[in-house]
Amino acid sequence: MPINILMPALSPTMEKGNLAKWLKKEGDAVKAGDVIAEIETDKATMEVEAIDEGVLAKILVPEGATDVPVNQPIAVIAQEGETATAPAPRQENAPAKEQQPARDQARANTPQANKTRPQANETPPQAAKDTPPQAAPARGERVFSSPLARRIAKDAGIDLSAIAGSGPHGRVIERDVKAALAGGTAPAPKAAPQAAPAQAAALLAQAMPDANIRKFFEPGSFEEVPHDSMRKTIARRLVEAKQTIPHFYLSVDCELDALLKLRAEINAGAPKDRDGAPAFKLSVNDFVIKALAQSLMAVPDANATWTESAMLKHKHADVGVAVSIPGGLITPVVRKADTKSLSTISNEMKDYAARARQRKLKPEEYQGGSTAVSNLGMFGITNFAAVINPPHATILAVGAGESRVIVKNGAPAVATVMSVTLSTDHRAVDGALGAELLAAFKRYIENPIAMLA
Repeated sequence: MPINILMPALSPTMEKGNLAKWLKKEGDAVKAGDVIAEIETDKATMEVEAIDEGVLAKILVPEGATDVPVNQPIAVIAQEGETATAPAPRQENAPAKEQQPARDQARANTPQANKTRPQANETPPQAAKDTPPQAAPARGERVFSSPLARRIAKDAGIDLSAIAGSGPHGRVIERDVKAALAGGTAPAPKAAPQAAPAQAAALLAQAMPDANIRKFFEPGSFEEVPHDSMRKTIARRLVEAKQTIPHFYLSVDCELDALLKLRAEINAGAPKDRDGAPAFKLSVNDFVIKALAQSLMAVPDANATWTESAMLKHKHADVGVAVSIPGGLITPVVRKADTKSLSTISNEMKDYAARARQRKLKPEEYQGGSTAVSNLGMFGITNFAAVINPPHATILAVGAGESRVIVKNGAPAVATVMSVTLSTDHRAVDGALGAELLAAFKRYIENPIAMLA
């Protein structure tokens, strides 16, 4: 029987993707493992492989389509002699988590239900979208709702029983709650603590229609640049980070002269290939990554991740490194950086940066990690504080090295100094522990020979 090819979930948080390109056309023979399409996520471009052999009988989602929900059929593979038919349209074109519960699906698939259920080709594509909301359930009656709708309602202090659901079987979904926030339905607040100021501000911003924002600016005085999926994801994660992570900041100045001298000596002695190109070229950032990794090994309690049930203590230092790419940034992770040489870290980061700009990183290459480095020194920034990227517990903001007058042995002297600021998740790394970690980092930076051991 024909096989549906679904929009894949390329990461645990992915809800939608863009179908960038079809590499096969209808009627082409395919084998299991053949690359048939390219999918763009918020961070990368990935390949979709055929899961069985046959013929690409029907393309359901055209090339260039955006915001295609995860698990939505995008194509059909059929065996020779089979006829491919399009699957039934998904309710409101929403991600999987907005679909009806499994038990409702099972009930809908019973023989009795099948006798009266219309076939896919009998249902107009807009039917699900145009289904009028059902009346809100009576207070005390069980309310069926999606996880996303429940979370938004909980944060806003809204009683779901006061909202009419427009999802399958009257289920309350995301758009119903947002309509209530925007004034489409008068919500009845629960007798619960009010949302925190940051949460309230975020919800207010979500509820304010674009038209209400535009009215503050003269028509024609601005250009509209629609958000791509990367910018939307960055915005969502930053709001989540500032709302849910109690940030705490620590700063220290590090002298770089010994490190710069050692770096020059190592680079001068790097082996060269036939064309005279060096096998590696270390940057100050490579030393920063290595120093932070070894500091986490020296202060293991800081190499942790907070969860509601337990603290996760990591055995190695997986260090993310913020890389700027067109339209946003991405944080590839140097795995087990504490065990790698400076030259290995340097070459790995060059490869990551090049593929990141092409959006060719795999999800496992930029997800996870326990800490991160954000270096703006190359832009002349001397001091800043970075926002923690969940699930990390810390992030180190690195400024530019610059000549400063300092006091050495009771006398003024000139040294190359770099300022760094450590942002910590205060639930996992408190002030004293963060200070201990930063002190270890300063020791490694000012005594870089220890990183070669």
